[in-house]
Amino acid sequence: MIKENKIALVTGAYGAIGFAISKELAFSGFEVILVGRSERRLEEAVSTIRVLNEDAKVWYEVVDVSRKNSILELKRRWTGSLDVLINNAATTPRDRSETLDGLELQFATNIMGYFWMMHYLRSFLKQSSNPQIINVASYWTGGLDITDMQFTNRAYDNDSAYRQSKQANRMLTVAFAELYQKDGINVNSCHPGDVNSKLSNNLGFGGYQLPEDAATTPVWLAKNNFENTTGKYFENKTEVRCGFSQNKKAIDELYRFCLKFV
Repeated sequence: MIKENKIALVTGAYGAIGFAISKELAFSGFEVILVGRSERRLEEAVSTIRVLNEDAKVWYEVVDVSRKNSILELKRRWTGSLDVLINNAATTPRDRSETLDGLELQFATNIMGYFWMMHYLRSFLKQSSNPQIINVASYWTGGLDITDMQFTNRAYDNDSAYRQSKQANRMLTVAFAELYQKDGINVNSCHPGDVNSKLSNNLGFGGYQLPEDAATTPVWLAKNNFENTTGKYFENKTEVRCGFSQNKKAIDELYRFCLKFV
């Protein structure tokens, strides 16, 4: 069992994989904060976990991670420490759309949502004795164009935008791992698994794994937090070499680009 009161926050927590992650962590003794945009769906997710395990300590926070101000509101509400931040929320709209702040939706959700959560919740993670950030990325990556991150100059394609965002997740994991090393915050990324979900369906895929199987690697990372293991990428509970993580110049450029939106 996890030590009492170890707190994990999971974004995209009522989606297929996010819910499985939240449930498995709650069953492992974590206090879990489910984060998402829909209060109704968050209530349903929390209620379902409590029905399955009446001892589960689960709560929710309504946050739209595609909106910086929504995350800042979460920061203002938060009190105490945070042990584990799991950035999982992602979207794959078939048509290009923008947030109310004028950002392309996949860029805002899948990239800046991760960036803002890591940036603004740093002070709470620092209060933990063994903090970590887990970025749910993917093996389906590539094609990042730093000159056109929001598909304003090239034709929008949701698959290309998704692959770009997951590449960015893996690269930003390295950037924040280096930045937060002095705080003792481990930052790692992983491919969860392939499930049949709205996200995968929008990309034209199905899925062959159960959500619980797809949640295995992020949950394993959350429960273990291996000492001095940071800036790494994992698949199937195994560290995998990430070519994107080796390009320090590109990582620094991406970090500086995202910092403009803070």
